[in-house]
Amino acid sequence: MTSSGPSASPSVLDLAPVVPVVVLQDAADAVPLARALVAGGLPAIEVTLRTPAALDAIRAIAAEVPDAVVGAGTVISASHVTETVAAGARFLVSPGWTDALLDAMKASGLPFLPGVSTTSEVVALLERGVTEMKFFPAEAAGGTAYLKALSAPLPQARFCPTGGISLASAPSYLALPNVGCIGGSWMVPGDAVAAKDWARVERLAREASALRG
Repeated sequence: MTSSGPSASPSVLDLAPVVPVVVLQDAADAVPLARALVAGGLPAIEVTLRTPAALDAIRAIAAEVPDAVVGAGTVISASHVTETVAAGARFLVSPGWTDALLDAMKASGLPFLPGVSTTSEVVALLERGVTEMKFFPAEAAGGTAYLKALSAPLPQARFCPTGGISLASAPSYLALPNVGCIGGSWMVPGDAVAAKDWARVERLAREASALRG
């Protein structure tokens, strides 16, 4: 994951084949959920800023689950960057990007994945020195065929495709040379979280972590 300096953190693209995309309604679920995901082999966890509980969830995971690498997703403003850094996020993910948002993410010093869905967006980021990106919404934007087509003219770009990917479709994404990992939510189903069935989450995470290798 691109950062601005030589002492950058290891790429989040290389931590695990799958980054769980987590939407939490209750921050009290954050720690047991994160522990289940880590136990299942998925240490990089993207908590999306789609609910009022998100910042407290990031804060709790950062403080109480040392083996987790918690990040913030759906980052769409400079204030989001400031708030999530303060909460303890260790990486940032956006569904898209603007110059202002990109500048804020770069200034944070954290690894980040700006979202793209077109070739022009990829080229624009490469022009700004960013080589690692989120491809979103993956299935709707062309899926594996689109990413495969990008790999020949733009081999320096690496992606974390997210959006509509399932356990069944994941291997075809991970087989592509320009895909470092994928984002998905199938290992954190809403009914399991609501039931606090952390054993099921751990089982699904272990299944996902075994997708590569």
